[in-house]
Amino acid sequence: MTQAKVAITIDRETLNKLDTLVEQKVFPNRSKAIQSAVVEKLGRLEKTRLARECAKLRPDEEKSLAEEGISEDYAQWPEY
Repeated sequence: MTQAKVAITIDRETLNKLDTLVEQKVFPNRSKAIQSAVVEKLGRLEKTRLARECAKLRPDEEKSLAEEGISEDYAQWPEY
C-alpha cells in the first residue's frame, strides 16, 4: 500500500499520552500510533453508517421481497 506523509497539529496533552504509549512499546513510533487510531476511527464510522442504514430497513418489507417468487419456483428446485 502506498503511503503519504502528512503534517498534523495535536494538543500537547494528547501528544504526551501518545509518547507514553510509544515509550511503553504499545506502538513502535508516533506515526504508527496515529495511523492505527485513524484506521480504527474510520472503521467505527463505517460500522455506525452501516447500522444507520440497516435501521432504515423494515423487516416485514425485506422478508416479503426476499420471499417473492419462492413459492412459484419451489417446484423447480432439485430435491436434496
